[in-house]
Amino acid sequence: MIARLPQSQLPGSRWLAWLRNATLRVGLLTGIYLSIVLAAWMLIANRVPWSAKFAHARNLGAAAVMAVLMLIPVLRFLRSPARLFASGVVGWAVLSWTYVMLGLYFERLYSRKGPLHVFMLGAVVYGSAAVVAWVASMVLAARRHHHHHHQSVAVSRRRMY
Repeated sequence: MIARLPQSQLPGSRWLAWLRNATLRVGLLTGIYLSIVLAAWMLIANRVPWSAKFAHARNLGAAAVMAVLMLIPVLRFLRSPARLFASGVVGWAVLSWTYVMLGLYFERLYSRKGPLHVFMLGAVVYGSAAVVAWVASMVLAARRHHHHHHQSVAVSRRRMY
């Protein structure tokens, strides 16, 4: 059985308390968190010269933080693949908008990946996570059904003797 995470208050969630839709609220908060990390990453990478000595570690650390933050909608909506996908895409749309804004300031940012490419990467990741969650729930439901059916057949056989 897939464990459900307890509903906890994410930092900054009080600012969005007026937003009653949890899918949208979690997506927006995730997007804000991801945007803060991306902006800090870009500023440090481009405006702190001594960080170039540790560029690999800096980039790996920032990417790891981003990956952990991307798990927020996945873990929150693991039992609801549609909400998982919607929340993740909302968060990634906020990050993509931040990427567009950062591209205005960092002129060569789009030289490797354009904003639409960045958005599509996130949509594919969250779409894949939603599919995996859906398939896992179907497998678990089939196993429960099979187990329940197997037990009821065993009980009925005992009654026959």
